[in-house]
Amino acid sequence: MNSDLERKVLDAVPTGLLIGGEWRQAASGATTKVEDPSTGEVLAEVADAAPEDGMAALTAAHEAQAAWAATAPRERSDVLRRAYQAMLAQQEDLALLMTLEMGKPLAESRGEVAYAAEFLRWFSEEAVRIDGGFATAPAGGSRFLVMKQPVGPCLFITPWNFPLAMGARKIGPALAAGCTVVIKPAPQTPLSMLALGRILLDAGVPAGVLNILNATDAQGVMEPIIRDGRARKLSFTGSTGVGKILLEQCAEKVLRTSLELGGNASFLVFDDADLDKAVEGAMLAKMRNMGEACTAANRFYVHRSVADAFAGKLAERMGALKVGRGTEDGVQVGPLVDAKGLGKVVDLVGDAVSHGARITVGGEKADGPGYFYPPTVLVDVPQNSRLNHEEVFGPVAPISVFDTEDEALAAANATEFGLVNYVFTENLNRALRVAEKLESGMVGLNTGLVSNPAAPFGGIKESGLGREGGTVGIEEFLEIKYVAIGGLG
Repeated sequence: MNSDLERKVLDAVPTGLLIGGEWRQAASGATTKVEDPSTGEVLAEVADAAPEDGMAALTAAHEAQAAWAATAPRERSDVLRRAYQAMLAQQEDLALLMTLEMGKPLAESRGEVAYAAEFLRWFSEEAVRIDGGFATAPAGGSRFLVMKQPVGPCLFITPWNFPLAMGARKIGPALAAGCTVVIKPAPQTPLSMLALGRILLDAGVPAGVLNILNATDAQGVMEPIIRDGRARKLSFTGSTGVGKILLEQCAEKVLRTSLELGGNASFLVFDDADLDKAVEGAMLAKMRNMGEACTAANRFYVHRSVADAFAGKLAERMGALKVGRGTEDGVQVGPLVDAKGLGKVVDLVGDAVSHGARITVGGEKADGPGYFYPPTVLVDVPQNSRLNHEEVFGPVAPISVFDTEDEALAAANATEFGLVNYVFTENLNRALRVAEKLESGMVGLNTGLVSNPAAPFGGIKESGLGREGGTVGIEEFLEIKYVAIGGLG
């Protein structure tokens, strides 16, 4: 531990399971260690849930559902608003906690705290805007009444890369809609979620409305809950492979499902692009969170006439980034989250080089403790390399060239994923034409950042189902009930 402040922040975080409004140890007494990815040091030990803990959490959520659904929308709104204000007041401590368990630089962690809090504010405002409808039947003899009601207890599974934002993005609309929650954070980064749970309890979330399960045996704990039938909604952010398994499990009880899965974003730079803007966008799209983001630019396709200039500018910017422990001054790139993530990056770069790609900057794992990998740019990356087909989840930018718009579109769409793509061009007609033809749920047009709590986030194809955020985000947690009123004609 490098400072008394770090110890103080860690000591303030609950380490148990949150079930029925109480922090408790796992039924088995088991715990699991949380590691600092920059040093390998153990930061804390948290309770490790067993299947019986999962069922207890589901029971708590089920029993609290009716009362929470009947709570006035303004009251639900006020709870979320208080939690939003508390998150901003505790921004520095939350950011340090996130950096310690996940590795990202403090500046990025501060940004994620603000981003996560904004979901609570946004959905505090949406809570009082849930509407329905009333209409006269075409024949005139009856009326149609349409109402919206909470779907019921929800199950959430969140990833390690944005440990606070992914939780807030799901919890915010669920609580606003009147749904109770059981959430399982990633075992690498449970502390941020536990801290958020404490904030929400302090803000007035009633016992049983929010339940948190830290669990290393995700399948053993979550599958019985999914198959139980009392939960009515599952929302998962993570890999496509796991998402498909969860979708099969949800089919048994026909749970409503939202899945935010893998991405393989392309980054298209046309010959008329402003290269300085394109490089700036590339830095955002590639290096946010050390490249460990489903929205990260994974495949760079650059028009042949500007490819050398773009690659040179990008390599200069990437090579100048300071790598180190996220708590240190001036650090811009922290470690990857664990040994498995680092190993995947090393393997993918090695595969690309074996197929003829050239490294212009980076490319060699640093010696010493921690899961560090340097910002890396590769050029002449062939289409058959794994980097053009697999999500790298690291600070690696592989560049290939194209000659025509159709060629660029074909390359961008040649993937089973469809989360986001990025396009840089100064030609308005081309911008709209390409945006329409790209097979993805989101497009960044002359920007490297698409995420915004006020906008609908989600993908198509094997990148998932449903949308989070925006005005449609709360609809994922509402059922529509139609009442036919007769005897009026």
